[in-house]
Amino acid sequence: MAGDLRPLIRLRRFEVDECRRALGELLKAEAALDAEAQALEDAHQRETTFAREHPEMGFTLGAYLAHHRARVAALAQRRQALEARIQEARDILAEAYRTLKTLEVSQENREKRERAERDSKEQKVLDDIGQERYRRHHARPTILE
Repeated sequence: MAGDLRPLIRLRRFEVDECRRALGELLKAEAALDAEAQALEDAHQRETTFAREHPEMGFTLGAYLAHHRARVAALAQRRQALEARIQEARDILAEAYRTLKTLEVSQENREKRERAERDSKEQKVLDDIGQERYRRHHARPTILE
């Protein structure tokens, strides 16, 4: 009976590990979006600096800014969708971890109960042996009686 939950615990640990991996991949994607956002900001700074230094090329800045705004908006939408997926992955991981912990605690309680039963039986046997030895030692018939 002690091993009843062990295979299930192993399965749940695997599920928790898979959830962690999935969350890790999503967090990597979030870091990539951060890098992309930083690259967009750097490019925007370069273009505005270039437009200030070369006023004759200023007519292209309007088109660039429109394109830049569209890319920033698309990036914001991707970030929002990714954040929702990250939150969902965190919730799934938390639930998987809760399930795992419940099983582990149940298994520990089973093992403690079985250990206590085993110790109790062993103590009963030792007590019986002690009582029998005491009875034999103190109940010896004497010849003079």
